[in-house]
Amino acid sequence: MPSKTFRVPNISCGHCVMTIQREVGELEGVVSVKADEATKMVTVEWNEPPASWERIRTLLEEINYPPED
Repeated sequence: MPSKTFRVPNISCGHCVMTIQREVGELEGVVSVKADEATKMVTVEWNEPPASWERIRTLLEEINYPPED
């Protein structure tokens, strides 16, 4: 099962964490999403297909939480 940990600089509060966890968690194939306000780090695990890193990354950009490369 693929997983990725990445930094999201736009995380500034608990609301941001909840939004990321809810939105990414609703993607088909995403198994878990853990975001941390203090470190601004997010870890996502997914089943591929139907989910993919490109789909997750695109969603994060759409909701204004683009991952840092």
